[in-house]
Amino acid sequence: MFNKMQRFDDSNGVVSKYVFEAKDAVAEAVLYKYKEDNKLKRVVICCSVMSGCPVGCTFCGTGKKFVRNLTDEEIIQQVTWILKAQKFKIHRIKRFQIMFMSMGEPFLNYFAVQDAIQRAHWYFPEAELLISTIAPNELKDIFKKIPIDFINLSKTIDKVGLQFSIHESTDEKRNQLIPFKDKLTLREIRDFGIQWSLATHRPVFLNYCVKESNATEQDKENLMNLFSPIFFNFTFSVICSSNETMKDAGFRNLDFIRNFEKDFIKAGYNTRIFDPHGQDDIGGGCGQLWYVQRWMKEHN
Repeated sequence: MFNKMQRFDDSNGVVSKYVFEAKDAVAEAVLYKYKEDNKLKRVVICCSVMSGCPVGCTFCGTGKKFVRNLTDEEIIQQVTWILKAQKFKIHRIKRFQIMFMSMGEPFLNYFAVQDAIQRAHWYFPEAELLISTIAPNELKDIFKKIPIDFINLSKTIDKVGLQFSIHESTDEKRNQLIPFKDKLTLREIRDFGIQWSLATHRPVFLNYCVKESNATEQDKENLMNLFSPIFFNFTFSVICSSNETMKDAGFRNLDFIRNFEKDFIKAGYNTRIFDPHGQDDIGGGCGQLWYVQRWMKEHN
């Protein structure tokens, strides 16, 4: 259980990061608050499922050290403490999303995440519950327990969503960005995504961080050939390094990303761009808050 929480706010009042500490672990959660006509329209909480992470994504500040898995209680604790600290009245929020996607890989701590999803649905029945994954091999074999359990969970709770962090259009480039060896190929991601979508009647989301080296005509062709708009939606966003803020990277690349998006819209895809307005000048993306980085160094 966590016994300490600290809060760090961005300069625009849109994003807050919360750090949770136990004697043997640290985790961070990210809160996004979106207003319309001065009323709270959408609240998103991205919570950690691990302290540190074993995956080692090259753009993430967390992936260089894995401390331990979090329990389902510690995952839910992040959400309940943030809601209490913010004094939110959930019934007044149009859209409330809980995303299991800050620090850690959900399918490498699946059964704790599964229990956390069930508890979250019990506490907040209107909340959307999204798992974001790099697709470790735990999802590969349809006869293994985890894929069957996750599909059944997704069918039972219609608020569960699935997102794959793919970020590259070829396995070769993706392996450089995400060096974790024991993961699905892009074709295997497609196959499992279609299986999940057919079972749940919901689209699968693909998170693709756009930069010059992966936004060529060939990249577009690769993605469109692999992932049908019948089953897959795209979220286009930016990769920021640990010394660059999401806001700076986003505004610098926003027009470039919009141009990349146009061909997908023409081809019939449902797309969205992660809007960097008001975003994160408190330490970049997942696991990059300076406080978490310092804790990791001090607890070798």
